[in-house]
Amino acid sequence: MSTPLDLDQIKTFVAIVDSGSFTRAAEEVFKTQSAVSMQMRKLEERLHVPLFERNGRSVRLTEDGHRLLAYARKILALSQETLSAFDEDAMQGHVRIGLPDDYADRFLPEILARFARSNPLVELEIACEPSVFLAEHIEKGRLDVALVSDCRDFSNIAEIVRREPLHFVTSAAHDVHNRSILPLALGRVDCPWRRQGCKALDAMGRRYRVLFSSWSAQIVTSAVLSGLAVSVLPECALRPGMRVLGPYEGFPHLEATEVGVLRARNAEGPLVTALIDHIRDSLQNLVPPATQSRPHMTDSGAIRLPRAALPNAGSRPA
Repeated sequence: MSTPLDLDQIKTFVAIVDSGSFTRAAEEVFKTQSAVSMQMRKLEERLHVPLFERNGRSVRLTEDGHRLLAYARKILALSQETLSAFDEDAMQGHVRIGLPDDYADRFLPEILARFARSNPLVELEIACEPSVFLAEHIEKGRLDVALVSDCRDFSNIAEIVRREPLHFVTSAAHDVHNRSILPLALGRVDCPWRRQGCKALDAMGRRYRVLFSSWSAQIVTSAVLSGLAVSVLPECALRPGMRVLGPYEGFPHLEATEVGVLRARNAEGPLVTALIDHIRDSLQNLVPPATQSRPHMTDSGAIRLPRAALPNAGSRPA
């Protein structure tokens, strides 16, 4: 074990974990898939442990793979920090970004990881608020960049970077969705997801009552997981213990919600541009769960019914 680890192999290993496959990792590190596979074989031989469990086209980390991942991220971060310390052109400063808390758990880790690896000397100031408030902050210059949902409300100023399927969701351990008067936990009255869900229920004549109303994703999620109510959430907000409701249970299809980036008029520097580039790359590379012909588990652990595939959007739809 005296020979140092190969930094290029470590970078490829992290790329596989972050992208979810050898194929996508090969594109990120500009190598062929066979070269990526060879690098991982050499890394496993170097450490004398298997790092991945392969099942058809999918891969997942072994216990030793998880152990290595923590060290690998530290190694790459320290490498980038060292290079930046000797780079007179390295960007410094701070950027203000906002996003709804519905998206924070799923989107923020990937965005922060990508940006921090490339710009370790930059401070990010982060705010979690509803989209309508974030748009106001952008307009008044209190934020530099914001991620907002349901971009039809901001179609003239937002760059669409992702489309998320919208679902009726319930607790996997309860049958609250079978009640004659459907209890709901939703956003406030001007929430676009709430409007769409209620409109769909009205159209099919389903009786309902809103029991919980909040801007907080945590409150809505808690009401669902405790079996108190059904909600309307994007796929990225699904949590372990939730189940997607579809036609099989008598719930209508909902239109996808768009995720867009807003940029303040006075935020023109290279830091903001770099952050938006990282946001765009991060969200376009997040892969939705694979579609199957029966109920199955999403990446988040929530059970969902099959749906038509919905591609991500890299630009504003026509």
